Amino acid sequence: METRVGISGMTCNHCIASVAEELMELDGVEIVTVDLKKDGVSTASITSGRALDPAEISEAVTEAGCQVVSNNA
Repeated sequence: METRVGISGMTCNHCIASVAEELMELDGVEIVTVDLKKDGVSTASITSGRALDPAEISEAVTEAGCQVVSNNA
């Protein structure tokens, strides 16, 4: 199952690593890829073995210091 989320507040490779690390800790997540858009909305693609709750995705991204602005979970 693939979920894509728009994320604001990402500015560098450290942000990518932080967001990916937090999302990988969610139960069932297998792969996370992040497309950084400085000064814009970055996109995270999450491949998981189960449907993910949008609230848990938002919590993980917030823990990394960023904010979900759109979520198709």
